[in-house]
Amino acid sequence: MQTLNVGLIGGGFMGKAHSLAYAAMPMFFWPAPALPVRSIIAESNETLAAQAARRFGFERSTDDWRKVVEDPDVDVVDIATPNHLHAEIAVAAARAGKHIICEKPLARTAAEAEQMWNAVKDAGTVHMVAFNYRRTPAVALAKKYIEEGAIGRVLNFRGTYLQDWSADPDSPLSWRFQKKIAGSGAMGDIGSHVVDLARYLVGEIASVNAMASTFVPTRPLQSGGADSLGNAKGGDGPRGEVDVDDEVMTMLRFEGGAVGSLEATRNAWGRNNHITFEIHGTEGSIVFNYERRDELQVCFAGDGDDRRGFRTVYTGPNTPYGQGLWPIPALGIGYGETKIIEAYDFFTAVATGGSVSPNFEDGYQATLVDEAILASAGTGTWTDVPRVAG
Repeated sequence: MQTLNVGLIGGGFMGKAHSLAYAAMPMFFWPAPALPVRSIIAESNETLAAQAARRFGFERSTDDWRKVVEDPDVDVVDIATPNHLHAEIAVAAARAGKHIICEKPLARTAAEAEQMWNAVKDAGTVHMVAFNYRRTPAVALAKKYIEEGAIGRVLNFRGTYLQDWSADPDSPLSWRFQKKIAGSGAMGDIGSHVVDLARYLVGEIASVNAMASTFVPTRPLQSGGADSLGNAKGGDGPRGEVDVDDEVMTMLRFEGGAVGSLEATRNAWGRNNHITFEIHGTEGSIVFNYERRDELQVCFAGDGDDRRGFRTVYTGPNTPYGQGLWPIPALGIGYGETKIIEAYDFFTAVATGGSVSPNFEDGYQATLVDEAILASAGTGTWTDVPRVAG
């Protein structure tokens, strides 16, 4: 069986998720398409890098990401850093001939995303952007129903991503609140996931009409570089400016004729990871809530009048990715399983010389949607979404 050496750049929250996926993927999907070898991990200093290597099972560590990219033994470069580093690392990795998986959003701006897309096209290597929520089996099942025509022609998409980790005005000013690092706030951080789900399930977004709000204009300065995601208090010390959006709301028009809406906020008390979509078609409807991720609610117009209504389908061995997960429906999956499935699809593409989605073209297109939403919020008008040139 082929082995592929992974160089991971970033040892934080996402580094943990990716490392888990590399360790567990062959346990879930066997025979595995290839065996990931956790070869080298990079962090911002030697101490953090060594700690991350021990914790996540990597053979070596470094405080210089360039050593990962330039290492001739590394086959796959995994970018799990804050957003401002994505473009430079990805372009360098592509030029070095590496396969690349990059966390979302692909880049801070569409211009950066275009550079990354052009680099991987020139390199001819496998590339993926980590919109892992489309790997949730219930989401893949919704895609199957839509493609089969089970709900007819799609009329409407409603999507949300609601969190509360930054609702406290005293949560620290992490990099996610700084435009120079993050690019945008709730839009790029979590709204981009809804954009990806909308594109995956319904099709390309043609135009948007949006509002954006910043509710907490300053936050306590954060000590250290760790991203606490609301699990720490900033105290009474000096505060810094928040220059990104806390919430976005937008109407959507799809190229295929459907309409829709999207809302993303990190200031919704009581909402932990509330990713939802409701899709109405001419022949039925589909509802998904990630906080009940083993379930898909469906209603089909063909049901009899005396039994029409939403019913629950539980994902399991007979639904997408079921062959690698658990043998009984509704035993339950978690965030980690979506990353394991993501790794399976990525390594399958690398091992077979194929391709995988969402790739950097998808990530670039999603960034164009994100930018159009924020531009529309600035003007209050309908804004067309450009398309990535073929």
